[in-house]
Amino acid sequence: MGTVTEAASESSATGDPIPISLVIHTIYCPRRAWLDSVGEKTDTMQMQAGRDSHQRTDDPAQSRPAEHRAVDVRSESLGLSGRCDVLEGAPGTPLTIVEYKATPVRRRPDVTYANRVQLALQKLCLEEMGERVEKTEVYFTGHRRRVEVDLTDDDFVAAKDAVHRTRSIISSATAPAPLDDDTRCGWCSHVSVCLPSEHRYEQPRRRIIAAAPDAQIVHCATAGARASLKGGRLEVSKQGEQLMSVPMERVLGLVIHGNVDVSSALLREMFWRNRCVVWCSWSGRVIGWSHGADSPNGLQRVQQHVASSQGRLDIAQQMVSAKIANQATLLRRNGNAPDLVARMRQLQHYAARAASLNDLMGFEGEAAGLYFEAFGSMLEGPTAEFAASQWTGRHRRPAPDPVNSALDYTYALLLGECIRALVACGLDPHAGFLHSSTRNKPALGLDLMEELRAPVADSVVVRALRNGELGATDFTQRMGACRLTDRGRKQLIAGFERRIETSFKHPVFNYDVTWRRAIEVQARLILGVIDGTQASYRGVTVR
Repeated sequence: MGTVTEAASESSATGDPIPISLVIHTIYCPRRAWLDSVGEKTDTMQMQAGRDSHQRTDDPAQSRPAEHRAVDVRSESLGLSGRCDVLEGAPGTPLTIVEYKATPVRRRPDVTYANRVQLALQKLCLEEMGERVEKTEVYFTGHRRRVEVDLTDDDFVAAKDAVHRTRSIISSATAPAPLDDDTRCGWCSHVSVCLPSEHRYEQPRRRIIAAAPDAQIVHCATAGARASLKGGRLEVSKQGEQLMSVPMERVLGLVIHGNVDVSSALLREMFWRNRCVVWCSWSGRVIGWSHGADSPNGLQRVQQHVASSQGRLDIAQQMVSAKIANQATLLRRNGNAPDLVARMRQLQHYAARAASLNDLMGFEGEAAGLYFEAFGSMLEGPTAEFAASQWTGRHRRPAPDPVNSALDYTYALLLGECIRALVACGLDPHAGFLHSSTRNKPALGLDLMEELRAPVADSVVVRALRNGELGATDFTQRMGACRLTDRGRKQLIAGFERRIETSFKHPVFNYDVTWRRAIEVQARLILGVIDGTQASYRGVTVR
């Protein structure tokens, strides 16, 4: 058996202690261990079940004289730290380690290789701390069954080797390659951030389930309302009247529109959960965002700034080419300008091969001029007539007419969504490749939204006007500027949420994905190109 003396003979200069859980990740998949080490945290129903099964063991206050719960352990010689679920044994007597595992009843309660390594590491830590360990067991919570594990010398050798492999993996500047056509990917908690098939631009061989499929973005748009945390729920109220109540587990992000208060307790909870809060003005302009301090991929953010300063024409080409392609598609579907669509298709291909950023911006500018020249042809029908009659082309803030006002607002909603996705990846929304970072704008957020303007934001505006969801009474004129009313803003928010939660078949990966999920996938493909694990970036296009 491995002893403390043998462990102590190893070098103590192993750096910062690594958690035992990270070593177990390495056994499952080295790429998963690396992602976890840079702060990529995920959540799944299986992980929640595991936390539920540990609820009592994770509370040291539940300990009894001969049963100690949630005991922290450490090994200086191995550079290791961890926590034992339960230690049984009276003071001064040998201990029994009991590790709790949540295994579905339909699966056999088998002790895995990873379970043996975990128990071996816990035993090594305890013995180095001066404790005697007599037994090691696994308790399967679903089966209510304890299984004794007889550790061998091979288990301790394997455990130490796993520690060294883990330290080598997490010390690398880049992530290991994803597993290739491995069944483990379908069950992995990190599949939504790892993107094993997307990494190689392959069609996934199995259905991939995104993390937190029921999560939602909460928009607070009622002036004078207050968002707060009560009993594990996000509640929005005004003058004592409850307007909304959502479990925190379902909150993917929070968007504040205008004069809405947010309690400090709710902000802290959002940060603990690594959720982003986006702040918008009453008119829809993104004025800021807030997120926790433990953002993932710190080194990759440094690499992003280097790449932004040096330029990445290849990424910018794909973004602009995809933007023009999607504009042409929306115009073909809903407008009446076949000649302009044909020219835009040419510009799409020119953009993909642009020799410089200036040339690229020239193609983008010409395509945008053609697109908005024909934009009015998409506003047909009696309900949209009031807006079409005032449309004279695209004009920046302040918006002179209803169409520009609605576009400005939905673009702000889309920008907030892109910023949230970038922050979730640990990227800096300010360091971009297409838009200049010198004007103190969220350049990368603006970059990412370019290819999404037409299929997400523009389509929302066209649909809302043509279907009568927005009418003349939803706009007001003030000092030469056209503004949305409170009802108009809420109508656009509702339409935007319907659109962004709409599923479509991804043009590259060929699986059904919502636009919200697609935005995060694109953000993670940018991350992969930046850190060198992704060969290229491809924009998302619709036909």
